[in-house]
Amino acid sequence: MSVLDLCCGDGYFTAALAKQVENGEVFGLDLDTQMLAAAESACAGLRNCSFLQGDAMDLHQLLPKPVDYCLMANTFHGVPEQTALAREIARVLKPGGLFAVVNWHARPREETPVLGQARGPRTELRMTPERVRTVVEPAGFQQVDVITLPPYHYGSLFRLRG
Repeated sequence: MSVLDLCCGDGYFTAALAKQVENGEVFGLDLDTQMLAAAESACAGLRNCSFLQGDAMDLHQLLPKPVDYCLMANTFHGVPEQTALAREIARVLKPGGLFAVVNWHARPREETPVLGQARGPRTELRMTPERVRTVVEPAGFQQVDVITLPPYHYGSLFRLRG
């Protein structure tokens, strides 16, 4: 299985994905070179990780080959053109490929403390699973499932149609 950790940040999800698909390949992509350095460090010793620097809207030009699965954790809410990004993700997925969005529940930021501090995106940026579905499905996806990820997150899973 080949996996893209889109906007991989510090690489903690990238490393976890690489361990799950140890016979596959994982690509971590981020715009920020410092975050990519942290991701490479988090994946030290994992031979199935490759890292790419660039804008997610240029995925089809950056990724060396189509992938089976794309994960976007905790960043989709901040994308200015969400449907356009979902279309770009569709371009790099294999037929029937999966796109997973992990997001914060649409609750006020003050209600999502971590270690006593309000965490996550600004309240007005938070998206319900229904809102994610309405912006992702027009890009050629069908929602497969929504799961709760306690205490403050959910995951929306989409399959590429056709």
